[in-house]
Amino acid sequence: MRALAIAATGMNAQQTNVEVIANNIANINTTAYKRARAEFADLLYQVERMQGIPNVADTAPIPEGATLGLGVRAAAIRYVHRQGPLTQTTNELDLAINGRGWFQVTGPDGELLYTRAGSFNKNADRQLVTIEGYLVQPNIVVPENTIEISVNATGQVFAKVAGEAAPQELGQLVMANFANDAGLEPLGDNLYRETTASGEAVLGVAGDPGYGKILQGYLESSNVDPVKEITELISAQRAYEMNSKVIQAADEMAATVSKGIR
Repeated sequence: MRALAIAATGMNAQQTNVEVIANNIANINTTAYKRARAEFADLLYQVERMQGIPNVADTAPIPEGATLGLGVRAAAIRYVHRQGPLTQTTNELDLAINGRGWFQVTGPDGELLYTRAGSFNKNADRQLVTIEGYLVQPNIVVPENTIEISVNATGQVFAKVAGEAAPQELGQLVMANFANDAGLEPLGDNLYRETTASGEAVLGVAGDPGYGKILQGYLESSNVDPVKEITELISAQRAYEMNSKVIQAADEMAATVSKGIR
């Protein structure tokens, strides 16, 4: 029976859906995490009767045919790059982007990667790095005897050094934008890679048109909504159960036929 195979594709699709929801819930406290959404597409259709052709010669064409769908498949897992809520931390090296834009960091292989998780720190060489130790670009080096670090809304970094009256400018953080944020490849560790689907990075300064502003002492929280995820989980569970009922019913129908033949 085709119903068995069709319902099996539905169960497989809902299993993927539950896995996506589980990952969202697992990352509910991950800095700058963007929730994912499973998207589905129907499979090919088997044509039993063509529409728009006459049933017999010299008659009007039939208005509709008979096509049977063969199930569903997971077409994509889309990351929803909506702004997450901002949380105040009072840590001078915590930076949040309020609006569009990405920080640039150098990955482990020297590749340029992108993140919105601005929980930065200093390494042994007093360079600004991510929590995984990846260098923030452009490279910012904090002088010795620095008392306080300030970052303004446009991304200029200043340091107040002991014994100096005026603050010292350390550099300018550059923001990156993409034509299609959803096309970025997630790598883990709050990092994303540029792809053909995302388009090339367009660099600019925070606060410019199309770029968000930088807030010091804040972090962007995950944009996962717990209530929405639980609702989606219940819906996926019910859909999975319904597909399993179809398999059970089709199996019982096949058993009835088999018993009748015997």
